[in-house]
Amino acid sequence: MQLCSPPQLAAGFFESGAMKLLLEGGVFMWPLLVLLVLAIAVIIERYRSLKLLETDASALREEVVALLSEDKIEESLQLCDSARGPVPAILSSGLRKFLVLRRLNYDPAQMEQQVIKSMETYGVNIVAALEKHLPILATIASVAPMLGFLGTVQGMIVAFGDIEANIGTQNIVQAAASGIRVALLTTAFGLVVGIPAYMAFNYFTGIINDFVLQVESSAAELIEVVTLRMTLDKGKS
Repeated sequence: MQLCSPPQLAAGFFESGAMKLLLEGGVFMWPLLVLLVLAIAVIIERYRSLKLLETDASALREEVVALLSEDKIEESLQLCDSARGPVPAILSSGLRKFLVLRRLNYDPAQMEQQVIKSMETYGVNIVAALEKHLPILATIASVAPMLGFLGTVQGMIVAFGDIEANIGTQNIVQAAASGIRVALLTTAFGLVVGIPAYMAFNYFTGIINDFVLQVESSAAELIEVVTLRMTLDKGKS
């Protein structure tokens, strides 16, 4: 069996498969390759970060509501602090605010507003953290196909220029087909980069939107119980 030398192996690597198509596609293939690597990195990072949202917070909410109904504010706060995930963190923010204001004998109406504001502010910060790097995916999803089309247009210009320069010396159809095939590589690669980035962006956005709805539901339920608790306290006094 004849072994290939390192130069022969390198030549074979660059003259076959995806690497050959990448080199044939021209200069616009390299920015697309950078966008592909960046998109993969963002997708992996966001997927690992958003795994925290898969935890079911319904049981925690029920326990918090039950404890609040029994006027066990500190126990419900400890329960939220011991749980993982953004929803327990937001509930903990609201409960901590309620506990502090209650000890300071705040007016019930102002107390409710302060609790709601505390939870909304904390929720906005969490959503901003969850949406981190998603604009990069949206940009890649838009820019990659356009960059591919730009590469194709540039390749077509070069191809037709070669055809015009070689009229009468070679088969025009064959020359056109070869040039157009190479030019279309950037369009194909741009779509290969852009479509997964667009799908990943929509997927992550859907997860975040579901989380926002879950937080709003939890906050509304917490405020309802807190309001009832303050009404009962006011009646006792």
